[in-house]
Amino acid sequence: MISGIGPFALTSIIAHLAFIGLAWWALQALQFEKLLRANHVLQARVLYILASIALGSTVSNFFLDYLQWSQQLPMIFQLVKN
Repeated sequence: MISGIGPFALTSIIAHLAFIGLAWWALQALQFEKLLRANHVLQARVLYILASIALGSTVSNFFLDYLQWSQQLPMIFQLVKN
């Protein structure tokens, strides 16, 4: 169980970076080139980066919320005992 703010902050940073990297890798399978205008390479790269950040951070937030909720679940049984 993660106790304290420090370890959870480190877990959050690692999870966000990992899921952003995973989103970047997954987005490489799409052919955005067909949707973009010619000679707009820099804008296409920025679009890839922004889409990776948006998708990766959304998935990471879901993962971190799920992790936090699963750690708080035993507290329900502590409340019932008291």
